[in-house]
Amino acid sequence: MSTDAAAAVAAPPAEPQAVIAPLTGAAIFLVVVINPDAASADTARDLCADVSALVRAVGFRDLTGHLTCVTGVGASAWDRLTGLPWPAGLHPFPEFRAGSRHAVSTPGDLLFHIRATRMDLCFELAEQIITSLDGAVSVADEVHGFAYFDERDLLGFVDGTENPTGEAAARAALIGAEEPAYTGGSYVIVQKYLHDLAAWNAVPVEEQEKIIGRTKLSDIELDDSVKPSSAHNALTTIVVDGEEIDIVRDNMPFGQVGAGEYGTYFIGYARSPATTEQMMANMFIGSPPGNYDRILDFSRPVTGSLFFVPSQTLLDDFDSLGPGQAGVGPGQGGDSQASDNSDGRSAARLQAGAGSLNIGSLRGVAST
Repeated sequence: MSTDAAAAVAAPPAEPQAVIAPLTGAAIFLVVVINPDAASADTARDLCADVSALVRAVGFRDLTGHLTCVTGVGASAWDRLTGLPWPAGLHPFPEFRAGSRHAVSTPGDLLFHIRATRMDLCFELAEQIITSLDGAVSVADEVHGFAYFDERDLLGFVDGTENPTGEAAARAALIGAEEPAYTGGSYVIVQKYLHDLAAWNAVPVEEQEKIIGRTKLSDIELDDSVKPSSAHNALTTIVVDGEEIDIVRDNMPFGQVGAGEYGTYFIGYARSPATTEQMMANMFIGSPPGNYDRILDFSRPVTGSLFFVPSQTLLDDFDSLGPGQAGVGPGQGGDSQASDNSDGRSAARLQAGAGSLNIGSLRGVAST
């Protein structure tokens, strides 16, 4: 056996970040943009390598609080922070627009998805992260999420019923042999949705159930004979070659009663962003075009970003990395095997118009 082969056999598998950690009662979603100077990028790179230590320090105050933090890197920051070839599915979040429906794309260099059973743990970690960044970033978005009764959103429906768990969650969210350079990593898409609750609450419950595709009180999926093809859970069911392709969601309600702000923070992890993007295309453009998600008549996204989540092994090593060639994108970043994955594509190919989304062999099949 060659030296290289022996080393490959001996090397332990990459440890994932806490992507599939159990759902919690509190979360902070923190999206930041790194200042354009090199010193700010250096500070951000060092912080990324130190996040796990901060989690241990804050979380040790209450081990029953189950504090975790997932760190994601946006397309605009990857070269500045790592100098590594691009992960195959990394690109700016593509906008989806049809009629009055618009999934916007907003800036984001780093995402910190902080979770715990207690908000004070989340808050302390968020403060430590921002303090460590020491003026090197601006905060693009900060949302404090909370559990709402029996895992419901502010629309009154249970959210995340079909989330995979255990090994199924790992298969759905964590990169495997398809990107050998980035095994244990993931892709995450986030969107901040605001709801018109007054308009929604004026809709009869039976009609609300047809929009969602489940009963409101008991959370039972509607029978296909009565569920419209435009139902939310129909359009977000993605089937490829007869197999349903899952993502892992950890959505959280948020709001400000005094400001009349009521929302859901969508966060979806997947081993390829193409799955989540197809869901977005089905919702906003329709499947077929025009058969869109009626929940969008009452809810609109005000943010939208895509991030690559390195394995914990790679993230902890960020302080040994450095900036690379600016503007290097998927398939152009060297000889990484990950760059050859067929799901890698530039943002330009993902600009969506009605019926124009090109996601290779991955096509959404709406349940009927």
